[in-house]
Parts: sequence; C-alpha cells; structure tokens
Amino acid sequence: MKKLLFILLTVALPVATIAQVQAPAASNSNASGNLYMEILIAVFVLTALIILVAALSMLKAFRVIAEEMLNPKPYADPEVIHAQVNLDLKEEKKATPGIWIKLLGLKPLSEEKDIMMDHQFDGISELDNPTPAWFMWLFYSTIAFAFVYMVFYHVLDYGMMQEEEYAVEMAAAKADRDIFLASSANNIDEASVKENMDSGTLTAGKSIYTTNCIACHGDKGQGSVGPNLTDPYWIHGGKIGSIFKIIKYGVPEKGMISWEKTLSPKQISDVSNYILSLNGTNPPNGKAPQGDKEG
Repeated sequence: MKKLLFILLTVALPVATIAQVQAPAASNSNASGNLYMEILIAVFVLTALIILVAALSMLKAFRVIAEEMLNPKPYADPEVIHAQVNLDLKEEKKATPGIWIKLLGLKPLSEEKDIMMDHQFDGISELDNPTPAWFMWLFYSTIAFAFVYMVFYHVLDYGMMQEEEYAVEMAAAKADRDIFLASSANNIDEASVKENMDSGTLTAGKSIYTTNCIACHGDKGQGSVGPNLTDPYWIHGGKIGSIFKIIKYGVPEKGMISWEKTLSPKQISDVSNYILSLNGTNPPNGKAPQGDKEG
C-alpha cells in the first residue's frame, strides 16, 4: 500500500510540473487552451486525492481484518450481552442516589453503615445524617439577610421603620381623604344634602350667614325684611332640603335672590344647617310667624 501511494505521488508531481511549464507556451498561442489545461490539472489532482483517501481507508480495513485473523475473539451471544448490560445498569442505578435523597442530604442504604451511631435502643439504631445542604443554604441566607437588613435600616438609616411607615401612610391617607372630600363636597344638592350639626359646619355656616343674610333676616335670625328663622313656621318648608333649595334658587317675587352663583354647594349646605340650628332660640324682637308650622 505504501508503494501504491509512492507511485501516485511520483506520477502526479511530474505531470503537474510539466503542465505548469507547458501552460505559458500554450497561452501565447491560444488563451482558451490555458483554461482547458488548468481544468485538466485540477481534475487530475482531485482524482489523485480521492484515490489517496480510498487507499488509506482500505489500509485501515486490511489492518483490522489482519488483526482479527491473527487474534480471533470468541463468539458472544447477543442475548447474554444484553442481559449483562441491563444488570450493569441496575447495579449502577442502585449505587447512584436518587434526586430526593440528594435533596434531603441523605446517604444511600449501602452507605448507612458508615453513619450509624454506636448506641441502640430496642434493636433500633440511630443514623447520624447530616443537615441537608438546601437547609444549610437557607439558614445562611437568613443570616446574610439579617446582616443586610441591620446595615440598611439601623446603621445607614436608608429605610423607614414600621412606625415611620405608618405615619407616612396615615398622612397620605389623610391627604387622599381631604382631596376626596373637597371634590365630593360640591356634589351636594337639595336631594342629597344632610343635616350636620358638628361645630365645624355650624361655624362655617355662621360666617356665611353673617356675611350675606343679616340684612334680611337679622343677626340672630329674628327676621326683618325676610321672615323669622327661629320659630317653627316656614313659608317654603323647614327641612334641610327645603332650606337648601330656597337659598340655592331664591324666591325672586318676594325679594329672595338666588345664591347658586355666589355660594358653592358646600357653603349652601353649611349655612342651611346653621339656619336649621337657630330653630327654637327665640331671640328678642322676633318677627311674627309666617307660613305653616312644621311638626
């Protein structure tokens, strides 16, 4: 085989050399002849390489055959080989601990004798199983978290403590509540207004009354041009909704103007509740009753 390779190389090299020497002469006479010659050289070199690869493969095959002929191996039954492979796999599987055993950090049964403790009770031995790795990592992570927490909150003071968070959240809730009340206060009308006798409402209502209502109803609601607001008699009703409606729309034919564009719904509600609080105060020099008595 080596001689065959030597012959191929011996033949290929001179031919390639001759072709390369003759190629320039041919190119002087005919350019297309050059192209054909180059193609022929390439095909010859490629063929030589293919023959070389095939020869090497055949050489390897002949060596394997010769080795088998010199040292023949005994015949093995495929079923016996298959059974032996399965047995080896089973033994390997028994020796390899399962995922659950690895997760819990337990030893396989074959290694329990190495971790068995000396004392026994009623024929029962205790195993010195180590703490599972996942539990130890979890424990160490809690220590690391506690250290970071202490530095972040107590050393560097970057975070807020529970009391501070509570105060901030309560302040935010109060601000949201104030915004909501401010936005919803002006959604009141004669159908939705409610009686409200808390001091804040009455104080605000008294201020509005003092500024806008004294001229017609007196400083104590005793009445002058307008009717007395302290007795149980009402021309247009003495309920909170009726009072709100009269202040809002007015009674132009009797000189009571509409305050809808001057006062907000919240202000009308406040002054309505203040007027309602005057009922039964009986100030001196009160105007004579007008209208119908409310029960």
